[in-house]
Amino acid sequence: MDPEEEAQLEIAAPTGVFAGSEGKDFKTLAAGTAQNIVGLVVFVVGTFGANVLISRAFGVRGPVALGIVTLGTQFAFIAAAGTRFGMDMASVRYVAIEAGAGHPGRVRPVVTRAAIIAGSVSLVFGALTFALAGPIGRALGADNPQQTSASIRAAGLAIPFVALTYTWLGGSRGLKVMRHTLYVQWVAQPLLWIVLMLVLWRVIDKTEAVAVWAYAGSWVIAALGAWFFWGTISRGFAREEPAPGLTGTIVRYGAPRATAALLSQGLFWIDFFVASAFVSSGYVTSGEIGVYSACVRAALIMVLFLTAVSYVFAPFVADLHERGETARLDTLFKTITRWTIAGTIPVLLLMLVVPAAILAMFGKGDFASGADALRILVIGQAINVSVGAAGFVLIMAGRTGWDLVVYVLSAILDLVLSLLLIPKFGINGAAAAQAITIACSNWLRLVLVRRFVGIFPWDRTYTRLAVPAGACALAMVGVAALVSSAAWYVQLVLVGGLGVAVYVPVLLVVGLTDGEKVAMRNGLAKVRGRS
Repeated sequence: MDPEEEAQLEIAAPTGVFAGSEGKDFKTLAAGTAQNIVGLVVFVVGTFGANVLISRAFGVRGPVALGIVTLGTQFAFIAAAGTRFGMDMASVRYVAIEAGAGHPGRVRPVVTRAAIIAGSVSLVFGALTFALAGPIGRALGADNPQQTSASIRAAGLAIPFVALTYTWLGGSRGLKVMRHTLYVQWVAQPLLWIVLMLVLWRVIDKTEAVAVWAYAGSWVIAALGAWFFWGTISRGFAREEPAPGLTGTIVRYGAPRATAALLSQGLFWIDFFVASAFVSSGYVTSGEIGVYSACVRAALIMVLFLTAVSYVFAPFVADLHERGETARLDTLFKTITRWTIAGTIPVLLLMLVVPAAILAMFGKGDFASGADALRILVIGQAINVSVGAAGFVLIMAGRTGWDLVVYVLSAILDLVLSLLLIPKFGINGAAAAQAITIACSNWLRLVLVRRFVGIFPWDRTYTRLAVPAGACALAMVGVAALVSSAAWYVQLVLVGGLGVAVYVPVLLVVGLTDGEKVAMRNGLAKVRGRS
């Protein structure tokens, strides 16, 4: 296609979403999201693969072993979320603001001070965790106190390195550079965990605790990588004096985030830890804890697109909100939220239609018994995805105090519901507690975003997704009925593959806006013109 034909195509139809100044934002978001999706796919496959490896390596003890490893790894991850003191988000926000204001020389002091704060707080907590691993392990692992305590001890080592990794990568994202998060957090860390676990099992011993030590080792290496990449990208900026009162500013911003970040991760696992504490009372078994950990891991795949978009969107929120460009921010928010939902629909439907096949990947043990729990968790995560990056909007707009209020109320609700429902319904009660909590917390977050930022994620264009979703659901249900007696991997391939094969063309024909269709046609025309 020559330039004249291309110009005629642009004139003949509505403007594509990638045109004009806003189009540059969409291009950056699309490119960053694509990088994140690739990385998150590797992350999900790697993390999921590590959990499948653990459950299969221990045979019939797989559910119990997976439960112990999950206790250790999630204890480390959740503790790091709180003890990094909100410095990961402080790095994103203030690096984005300084760069947008034309002061790139100020970004290095921002991240340096954030890393010192995050490293100091998390190191102290990690040391305390290491020292108190015995009583913590006995409280959470009544049936296996020795392995649980050893796993918690390994978690103590991981905590400061997880915190530092997130802080340095936050600086890169503040500059709208996603590839460092792709390389380090999404790709390297989960793959390193698998490699180190296999090596240490052979060299030392094949135990649950050694698997958690391997997890800690993967974060040590990841932290070194994050530090290297941040230094590489920021070294070329001419040094400027930091903004007056910088340390106080980021501490005031990060202080509410410390507790909020802890609770944000805890919301996915509070019910899991409560269920673990109920093992000694006989309301759930150690095997059911492992099954439930597999359900939670699987349900978190639902937030794949949401996480990918949120990480890229965050610096745009900080920059545009600081400059008062609310209309531009609202347009971006609506569009990327719809894209997020569109990308998540096939995953949602697959998990609702064949949950037992998904859980069968974890190997021996009664993992299929968690099918109902997985369905409940997936419904909760669907609500989470539907509001888009609302949580990141609050944080990047500086409303960390209100963000903390949401998480405190949500954590209390999840804890109360877990204490009430788990004794009556077991792991299904735990799943219900999480799903109800996610629904309530996201409703409150939407109210706050509309009040304080003046933007909202939904408009009438969302109705375009109903037809593609319905076609995909009908295809998956029909195929699932035909292959219900087949092996789990056959069910996943056929149900998922044919569902997507129906969904994508219907989405392209019915689900896109006029501007998106024009952008797609123009893109294809340019590709043909170069071939």
